[in-house]
Amino acid sequence: MRPPDLAGLTLAERILSVRAGRRVRAGDLVVVDVDQVMVVDSIAPSVIRRIEGDLGGRVRNPERVSFVLDHVAPAANVEVAKAQADARRYARERGFRLFDVGRGICHQVLMEEGLAQPGGVVLGSDSHATTYGAVGCFGTGMGATDIALAAASGKTWLKVPETVAVKLTGTLPAGVSAKDVALSVIRELTADGATYASLELHTPDGFTLSERMTLANLAVEAGAKVGLVPPSGEVRERFSVPEWLVVDSRARYARVVELDLGALEPVVAAPPFVDNVHPLTAFTGVHVDQVFVGTCTNGRLDDLHVVADILRGKRVAEGTRLLVIPASSQVLEAAAADGTLSTLLAAGAVLGTPGCGPCMGRHMGVLAPGEVCVSTSNRNFVGRMGSPEAQIFLASPAVAARAALSGTLTLAEDAALPERAVA
Repeated sequence: MRPPDLAGLTLAERILSVRAGRRVRAGDLVVVDVDQVMVVDSIAPSVIRRIEGDLGGRVRNPERVSFVLDHVAPAANVEVAKAQADARRYARERGFRLFDVGRGICHQVLMEEGLAQPGGVVLGSDSHATTYGAVGCFGTGMGATDIALAAASGKTWLKVPETVAVKLTGTLPAGVSAKDVALSVIRELTADGATYASLELHTPDGFTLSERMTLANLAVEAGAKVGLVPPSGEVRERFSVPEWLVVDSRARYARVVELDLGALEPVVAAPPFVDNVHPLTAFTGVHVDQVFVGTCTNGRLDDLHVVADILRGKRVAEGTRLLVIPASSQVLEAAAADGTLSTLLAAGAVLGTPGCGPCMGRHMGVLAPGEVCVSTSNRNFVGRMGSPEAQIFLASPAVAARAALSGTLTLAEDAALPERAVA
């Protein structure tokens, strides 16, 4: 089929135009085929009820449906164990892909399995499905009803989002990471500054796939429907990118934000909102009870490397505990093979099963009243990780590692990470 005219369109408009088979612009309604529908354990019972009860039990393309047991994995109680057993049984009976306990976090796993591809459309029953935008895939989160309908029909409907463009220029200073960039973008936009928009993040070519995943993952924290990073560098080397998936200089954006990477510094999102972003120095000396390194935002191998490099030969501060949960079994295996895990364990880290861990406050490290946590995750709402009287600071792996080492929020005495050149 001849592709539609894509001149002057944003990335989101291009993807949905190609998928719809006609030229569409922001505000148009489209019905499109879906490449993959992802269902996590916590919402699987609702999805199953809707497929079987409301939709007649038909599933058009079972090979395009994945169940991932990651949010409370291993099960924390009998109720969760029963729900997971039902989800496991249902996925096998219907011929869905099943990623069982220990395989890892849904977004990390789908990327590792190649189920999110440039120019594709992937829906997830988790809001951080925007992560797939790291490779230029239209990834977005939906509720149980829409997810069930997409699983049953192989299609979904969307209003084509308008686009907010974030243009990142310059070179990251030493010690400043993609997490600092993402939080700085959210500070600029605020938590609702890109509501239902496509957040198009124009990065220098040198940004790695992992860094792009961090940026796309956090796009939803500015309210975005999708976070798309134009494929370049490592992504073009590792993925097959359609020739039409490029930034068009004639594209019309609802808003353009420019950010000089060279002017950024380590930051934290202070409780209780993700857009409550401040320089790390504003909180120097705050005591930290727990440090959590993991999640779909910053639980990848390069994140663990950063933490291990800072902790090597040292010990976690007395009175502070460090939880490390690799994002997937592949990350765990790689970290074991290259010695990263032994370094972390020698420093006093506690290791958890690959998965979401305590990110949503249901197990494996929930917080007590009055405790302070530094987390590499993506949300710090009241009660997110346990007690509503606890406080959560969101930060990069480097800031988290130094907090574990000193027991307080602090800048490094020995400055920073190795120089990082991003052209």
